[in-house]
Amino acid sequence: MSNEHSEPGHGDSPAAWTAVVVMLIGFAVGTAALFLDATYDVQLMWLVWVGAVIVVLGLLIGAVLAKLGYGVRGSRYAAKADNG
Repeated sequence: MSNEHSEPGHGDSPAAWTAVVVMLIGFAVGTAALFLDATYDVQLMWLVWVGAVIVVLGLLIGAVLAKLGYGVRGSRYAAKADNG
């Protein structure tokens, strides 16, 4: 068995983690707003759109961080040793 990997990685980088966390926050905001809008009959559709904007911002933040070198193949990213 070999521990050598020929794959470039699955997004295990600061850029990817930041993008995913921000997008998860956006999905949580949008989901909570939809739930509250349907359950309590309050007008929170604007908050659903805020959640959608947060998701798009997460995608953009990830792309910017990757361009700055924090992506999988970036100059500022140091891969951790695989102990598995």
